[in-house]
Amino acid sequence: MIVEPSTEQIIKEAAKKIFVRKGFAGARMQEIAEEAGINKALLHYYYRSKEKLFEGIFSEIFDHMIGQLKQSVTTDKPLIQKIEDFVDRYISTIEQNPYIPLFIVNEIAQNPDRFVEKIKSKQVFPELAGFFQQMLGEMERGNIREIPPLHLFLNILGLCAFPFIAKPMVKAVSGMDEDTWEMLMKDRKKEVKTFIRRALMA
Repeated sequence: MIVEPSTEQIIKEAAKKIFVRKGFAGARMQEIAEEAGINKALLHYYYRSKEKLFEGIFSEIFDHMIGQLKQSVTTDKPLIQKIEDFVDRYISTIEQNPYIPLFIVNEIAQNPDRFVEKIKSKQVFPELAGFFQQMLGEMERGNIREIPPLHLFLNILGLCAFPFIAKPMVKAVSGMDEDTWEMLMKDRKKEVKTFIRRALMA
């Protein structure tokens, strides 16, 4: 049995496309209504403002991302496997939801305090603290190079997320089409994991 999407789901999917295409500042409620195939009055019935719509979408995205991060860093796997699992999950999540980096950058720029509160509310810091302790333990045992854990974590995030943020620029400079881009991203997980493993090996 096929379940038809609700009006709210249709609005959210339309808004994601417009936010990715135009950015938060450039997006207009009228454009979102047209993309969703509804009138602007109905859009405002569900969401009074662009900010409310953005917040609703961002909360869903953020919850999903945090869940993926926590699953990666709270297992009993060795450190390298944890990192590789995180890379796989993070890149797969962005591939399925390419608007995620844009939404996060927008949220940090618009309201950094709210972003920090969101992270705190999801109890991410205790899990990350344990992850960092595991890194330090591996460094002390000489199993990996000595790298400040926060720098290592930021490097991993950047390697995974930046290509998606820079996608328009990369495609414009290289002249690649969408199919070529997708092939490049399919190789990205392997390349990132290889790069990190080589950087960490003592």
